Amino acid sequence: MLMAHPTMLRHLVESYEAARALHARQGGKEALRRLEDATYTLCVSTGTRTAEEALAAAGRRIAAAEAATEAPGGLAAAV
Repeated sequence: MLMAHPTMLRHLVESYEAARALHARQGGKEALRRLEDATYTLCVSTGTRTAEEALAAAGRRIAAAEAATEAPGGLAAAV
C-alpha cells in the first residue's frame, strides 16, 4: 500500500484537528462537511477506516520518519 509522505500526514492531521475544533465550536452543516472531508482524506491516506485509527497510523508514520532522520546514518546524515 502506498503511504502518504510524513510531511503530508502532518498537514492532514493538522487539517483534521482544525476541522474538529471548528465543528466543536460552531457545529452546523459546513463545519460538519469540513470534518467529514478531513476525516475521509486522512483515512484514505493512511489506509484506515476511522479517525482514531488514522490518527494512530499517521502518528506512527511521522514518528518513524523522525526517528530515521535522527538515527546515525539516517536521512539527516545524508543531507
